[in-house]
Amino acid sequence: MTTDSGPAAPAQRTALVVGATGIAGSALVERLTAEGWQVLALSRRPGAGHDGVRWLSADLTSADAVAAALAPERPTHVFFTAWSRQDTEEANIEVNAGMLRDLLLALRGKDVAHVALMTGLKHYLGPFEAYAAGQMADTPFHEEEPRLPVRNFYYAQEDELFAAAAEQGFTWSVHRAHTVIGHAVGNAMNMGLTLATQATLCREAGEPFVFPGSETQWNGLTDMTDAGLLAEHMLWASTAPAAADQAFNIVNGDVFRWRWLWPQLAAYFGVEWEGYSGAPRPLEQAMAGRDAQWAGIAERHGLAEPRLDRMASWWHTDGDLGRDIEVVTDMGRSRVAGFTGYRRTPDAFTALFDRYRAERLIP
Repeated sequence: MTTDSGPAAPAQRTALVVGATGIAGSALVERLTAEGWQVLALSRRPGAGHDGVRWLSADLTSADAVAAALAPERPTHVFFTAWSRQDTEEANIEVNAGMLRDLLLALRGKDVAHVALMTGLKHYLGPFEAYAAGQMADTPFHEEEPRLPVRNFYYAQEDELFAAAAEQGFTWSVHRAHTVIGHAVGNAMNMGLTLATQATLCREAGEPFVFPGSETQWNGLTDMTDAGLLAEHMLWASTAPAAADQAFNIVNGDVFRWRWLWPQLAAYFGVEWEGYSGAPRPLEQAMAGRDAQWAGIAERHGLAEPRLDRMASWWHTDGDLGRDIEVVTDMGRSRVAGFTGYRRTPDAFTALFDRYRAERLIP
């Protein structure tokens, strides 16, 4: 999906991936290195080694630490995928907009050609404190919808991006993803690993694989985003002239109903399943107190991660599957600009589960 119409050929480009150990960041590192880019991978702690990758460590909430880490570096393209969950939206705004502002400030005076920012559908749905609580646009969501009349750290991050681009002269793109599934472990928002962990716990305990969410989510249409496709999209937008200075939705391109997909996920794990049956059955309650069970499974099967809290983000999956509204996303702007990437969601889950097994995350 990339093009050589940018400022230099891939071998001469240097990508700075911020949040490089997360779902989107790790997928970007893999994609960029596969296409011959030099990669600076910035995170609090270094990740796994890749050829063509140099790890930088810094606390993104410390402007001094970020400035010191980036002082000798000269990236041509920046991919910002990091975020830090706070207790209130005002704190989310302060911390997350601040991280982006400080990072872009540390790059002032360097030859940055493009900055790509990952956000999400809370742009249309509202922040955690007012999630899906007010008047929203009709689905499918389109990028030109006006902002909601609430404070939102995604809006604050966009404003920091726009101001820095105007001052420093780089082009920008914003990527609004929906329920990203990918490979990262220890991530706060990973439905793929969460559902794989739930299914494993249920199979080992002889329990059915229970859909935890709402009737609307069980029966209604929805969509989601594969991390590999998100990486393709961010890389495309960073080098395609038609994508410059635009915000894009990014989802797989298909739509589905959970009542259709849930039995397929259960079949992969060889476990019985139960669908919606009158009320949501949240995972935070159903999976509470399972740490010892997971540790035992990990020991018996020689798994790589014995800590349940690093495998599953029950709260986030409950939030996604418990919504009482339809969430479907339009991809027209990307298609018109030339992006044709696509993933079939059942195949994205299967490929992800296969990788989890190959890397001994699930038995």
